[in-house]
Amino acid sequence: MTGSPVRRLAPGQTKAVVAALGVAQTLSWASTYYIPAVLAVPMARDLGLSPVWIFAAFSGAMIVSAVVAPWAGARIDRLGGRGLLVASNLIFAAGLVVLAMMQGPWMLAMGWLLLGLGMGIGLYEAAFATLAGIYGKDARSPITGITLIAGFASTVGWPLSAWMDAQIGWRGACLVWAAIQILVALPLNAILPTGTQPALAKDGQLPESESPPQRSTMILLAYVFAVSLFCSTALASHLPRILEMAGASVAVAIAAAALIGPAQVGARLVEFGLLRRVHPLMSARLAAMGHPLAVVALGVLGAPAAYAFTIIHGAGNGVMTIAKGTLPLALFGPGGYGFRQGLLNAPARVMQALAPVIFGFALERFGADAIWLTGALGFTSVLALMLIRR
Repeated sequence: MTGSPVRRLAPGQTKAVVAALGVAQTLSWASTYYIPAVLAVPMARDLGLSPVWIFAAFSGAMIVSAVVAPWAGARIDRLGGRGLLVASNLIFAAGLVVLAMMQGPWMLAMGWLLLGLGMGIGLYEAAFATLAGIYGKDARSPITGITLIAGFASTVGWPLSAWMDAQIGWRGACLVWAAIQILVALPLNAILPTGTQPALAKDGQLPESESPPQRSTMILLAYVFAVSLFCSTALASHLPRILEMAGASVAVAIAAAALIGPAQVGARLVEFGLLRRVHPLMSARLAAMGHPLAVVALGVLGAPAAYAFTIIHGAGNGVMTIAKGTLPLALFGPGGYGFRQGLLNAPARVMQALAPVIFGFALERFGADAIWLTGALGFTSVLALMLIRR
């Protein structure tokens, strides 16, 4: 690998980088990943389709992002991430414009194909790789910082999409999100510093990774990340329904589900403060334990544990999001970080696409007991992390 060495940035510059990338990530998540939850039904109604078509196209976008991510990570390793992040904003805007203009299934597929491409080169994995290129081994705190900000993507995105749908319709909402990508997110990504080396080296040469990449560790990590994303996506798609099946009222189910976001952000603050000196492997193990513990609480206690379930699950999911960025960095070092991130998270993206359908079938078959499926998977991910050594 060639290129200029990583520069140490002043604290003020680092805060500016984290703020810019964090806001850009918030807007990118809000205008892509989170729009189907609000706009799928009005889209389908106007097109004369079932909402299943919209979610199927969304699942296809997840598959596209999984295919593209390793290539994107390798490119970031070579050239830095700024250019690719800027390109993602252009692609997001194009995809949203296509959705705004669509008249049938073909344009629906084309729009989500573009959004999937943008997701593969412009969401968390690309942002983490960009920070690894800028900060090398010191990227843990910046990675945590952008997840703290982007943790509010659904909090921002869902109300804004719903308000725009009510005021100007879903087509207008897509166009406004496209404009935000060009006018706000793109300039924020464009001001990021370049960074193409994995660690600071006084002689301009790359230092060796902390440990050589091991195939078994890569497989274990890929499994852990896939399980984590499967469980979080399954619950995100069906959470109020699960809680109602467990005996909670509609009001309690909705109120409890709303605690997921704050629980994620709260746990990330703890990781940023109390756990920042703890090895990311320990943070990941604690995070992985969250969902199985939450399942045991809900499965044993039922409706009275609804709030505890969402808080514990949300806290674990919040820290695991950070671990997906920091753990590979700690285990393998920053060399080839972007490409490795793409490989590690490709299976997770596929499971993310399949999770709503698979878990939906499980709910139809087993009712509230289907939650034990995700609990068991979560427990196996804890065991997988126990097999990994620093």
